[in-house]
Amino acid sequence: MGIHVNIGEAIHVNIGEAKSKLSSLVAAAMRGETVILSKAGEPQVRLVPVVDAVADLEQIAEKRRSAMGMWRDAFVGFDTSIAALKADHGDPDERFRRKFGPAD
Repeated sequence: MGIHVNIGEAIHVNIGEAKSKLSSLVAAAMRGETVILSKAGEPQVRLVPVVDAVADLEQIAEKRRSAMGMWRDAFVGFDTSIAALKADHGDPDERFRRKFGPAD
């Protein structure tokens, strides 16, 4: 099959072939190139340097924080701790008995 490279696009490699070319694919990813590993022609994995992966996670976390921030005023005065949220659900054994009846 071979490595498929188009100028300005991602490097696409079959997973089976990537095993023998892993060092060069990692080097390409470290240079900033996009490396996609495919199985049966379907993209499965994108190789990303750890520094970029951490940056991606930080961006996701920031988006979540900003999305939740729009609700900040709506929850003023409420205890939103995990313990308080769990307490609202009551006794799990009681909920089980109500749903399924007494355990025999």
